[in-house]
Amino acid sequence: MSFADGIFRNPLPVNDPVPSHAPGSPERARLQAELARQSDVVLEIPCVVGGVRHFTGQVVEVRNPCDHNHLLARAHLATPALVEQAIAASQAAAGPWAGLPWEERAAVFLRAASLLAGPWRDRVNAATMLGQAKTCHQAEIDAACELVDFWRFNVHFYRELLSQQPPAEAAATWNRTELRPLEGFVFAVTPFNFTSIALNLPTAPALLGNVALWKPSNTQLLSAWVGMELLEAAGLPPGVINFLPGDGADVGEPALASPHFAGLHFTGSTATFQHLYQRIAAQLPRYRSFPRIVGETGGKDFILAHTSADVDALAVAALRGAFEFQGQKCSAASRMFVPRSLWPRLRDQLVGHMDALRMGDVRDFQTFIGAVIDERAWTKHRAFQALGGVGARTLRGGGGDRSTGWFIEPTLVEVEAPDHRLLAEEVFGPVLATFVYEDNAWDDVMRLIDQGSPYALTGAVFANDRHAVHSALGGLRQAAGNFYINDKPTGAVVGQQPFGGARRSGTNDKAGAAANLMRWASPRTIKENLCPPTDWRYPFLG
Repeated sequence: MSFADGIFRNPLPVNDPVPSHAPGSPERARLQAELARQSDVVLEIPCVVGGVRHFTGQVVEVRNPCDHNHLLARAHLATPALVEQAIAASQAAAGPWAGLPWEERAAVFLRAASLLAGPWRDRVNAATMLGQAKTCHQAEIDAACELVDFWRFNVHFYRELLSQQPPAEAAATWNRTELRPLEGFVFAVTPFNFTSIALNLPTAPALLGNVALWKPSNTQLLSAWVGMELLEAAGLPPGVINFLPGDGADVGEPALASPHFAGLHFTGSTATFQHLYQRIAAQLPRYRSFPRIVGETGGKDFILAHTSADVDALAVAALRGAFEFQGQKCSAASRMFVPRSLWPRLRDQLVGHMDALRMGDVRDFQTFIGAVIDERAWTKHRAFQALGGVGARTLRGGGGDRSTGWFIEPTLVEVEAPDHRLLAEEVFGPVLATFVYEDNAWDDVMRLIDQGSPYALTGAVFANDRHAVHSALGGLRQAAGNFYINDKPTGAVVGQQPFGGARRSGTNDKAGAAANLMRWASPRTIKENLCPPTDWRYPFLG
């Protein structure tokens, strides 16, 4: 029931500005104080089902990747029985939540955005820095700016979708389109590397009236929990989003087995997404509707340099694109293709830049490279670094240190052959493989990029020759869902560069755009005849 009639406009969204955290700035002082406060606290993180906190006793420790002796939290993991309770709680909340006017649901997320942009900013940023080893800048553009943008722009896109109505062909007909939520719940499975993605995956469907079960990554639980508390503070009703840390099978199996399962919103590895997709397909007969499946998965993202490229800009893009946040972005530059005439100068610039990078604890604001997320990642990255001595040579980096934290040196490798593993396999760490091609092999190297990896997430071309740019747009058309010209292949901004890729990189449903929101709506067409006929005979029967 609506108690406020009107055609309301949402606040016009603008991208949240990124504070500099420069020395002496007030935002730097505030964040450092919050880091110190959180460093002295060990949180007890519960599951939340129907608004009720559950401490199951099945605990996983959350530790600082930069100092694995530093305990940040103990998180209680969901049991299959608790997941069943969460499904019931979501279904109890579904009707009242969907029955609210859209403006009331939007108000929750607009308030969450304002709280995050204001009094909660340092708390969420500090949790992201401590729990995920992001520098202050990487935390800021993720946990604060991008998440604020998601919540504000999603409301704007939702209103635009609601406004797209069919015409009335005649004065006696009123045609309408309603955007209904899906029948059942959305299962949101979220990654460790982006706090913004982790919060957007359950909240984007919720804005459209859906309810969600949210399984955050066990290595992102500190900022995930702070985000859940923020949503509660913003007025999210109990049961709309149920917070379920846990092991994959304990949460995923009962969720996917439920007849109320209506959709999967996923970001993570290609292998896990494929497994979930297969499980869903095998259980189709038990679901009330065919589930919506949205996934953003892996990447083997490229930088292609033309002979006309600006080497100074190329070097900075390669450094930032490959090594910021330790390369733990699905969009991170992982393979680079450089013409022989540019390579000596670019190589020397990159090596010089890398020598100047500082690796260490992200609480030191001079740090550029923090730790990778955990021991498993550290071991995997060390194995990839070892490939730098097999049909390749390591130009800089190649080491690692696990004595205090999970530190992997940023590593630059020149490979000898275009079929080298470092040009094909996803690393998800700070390893950049470079292949040097002959200056006259532009078309050949584009085919190599297009066919050399199963992924198609992001890519960049550097060229001042517009013919080269144009040919790359065509030759690499299917190789990247986000394509950058003279810029690094990371850093998509909500409302400006909707994000997603195809092939083995996911379903390309473009987070940060109206296209993603439509995946969580079930349209209903309504035709009302304002003056129905009363004679069954048509004129042709004359």
